[in-house]
Amino acid sequence: MTTKRVWRTLSVFNSSTQRWAPLPPRKRNAQRQVEQRVPRPLTMTSWNIDALSSRPVARARHLLSHILEGQRSSDIIFLQEVNLDVRASILNDPRVRSAFLTTDAEDQTAFEGVPFATMTLLSSARFGSSLDSQKEGESEGGEKLELGRVFRVTLPSKYGRDGLCVEIVPPTAPDRVLRLINVHLDTFWDMLPYRAQQLEVLADVLREPGCSGGIIAGDFNAVTTEDQELLTKNGLVDTWLALHGTGNLDEANTWGVGVKRRDGRGPRRLDKVAMVGLEARKMEVLRPGFIELPIPGGESIDKPWSDHCGLRCTFTI
Repeated sequence: MTTKRVWRTLSVFNSSTQRWAPLPPRKRNAQRQVEQRVPRPLTMTSWNIDALSSRPVARARHLLSHILEGQRSSDIIFLQEVNLDVRASILNDPRVRSAFLTTDAEDQTAFEGVPFATMTLLSSARFGSSLDSQKEGESEGGEKLELGRVFRVTLPSKYGRDGLCVEIVPPTAPDRVLRLINVHLDTFWDMLPYRAQQLEVLADVLREPGCSGGIIAGDFNAVTTEDQELLTKNGLVDTWLALHGTGNLDEANTWGVGVKRRDGRGPRRLDKVAMVGLEARKMEVLRPGFIELPIPGGESIDKPWSDHCGLRCTFTI
């Protein structure tokens, strides 16, 4: 199946110029001698931040604070349903500007013609940039992973969905390219044929010549029984099942958790993490907190930050 690539630029905030500057292409040197060491685990958080409910910017700020603050901050952040206002809020957040590389910082191309899109944030402490003030190739506790190309894979989709892919290269294996793919697959029950095609395309991206595997994570919109089988059919490891088994899948639900819906639909495991060529260490579901929202009559109600829970996954290369 042929896929279209839209190449974009990963960007980092340069504090000396106060501008978002494009990250230069990664320089490869296959002959470079690198001291072999056990790589530190990486932690990724993925969250659909719910663009369609009221006060998306305020909710997104609370959600981002939950991811960034404390001792459980993540090296990789996948966000889905980011609208233009939320994008601007993320790019202007001092914590993001000082400590993260972000996709889609240079323009709004990915957000044109769609109500929302995906964004990926990478910790500048773990991923290499020529704009980093540290000595090239070094980071706290070990060498940084080098950044490669960034692109969006156009998917067969009713809603204009794509796969946002960032390539990374371990310092101990300069010829090994891994891909981190942030996804929001097509919604609703009748879109299963689209989702099946989308996962087939994305799985192929992880098996292309020169790629040694990686992660596909985000909102898979897995609403049917058939959806639950798509990862296995495409040779992808369902990380939750690999770590926790099938004993109590209720704990893996990420949508409709702790709320009563008018349509009667119960909680579902819509969000997932799939891997090829990586080793998962830990995975958990992150429950959203609440924000106070005003309602007519001068009163207010508490609403979750998002209608989705987040996923936090720790893995090694």
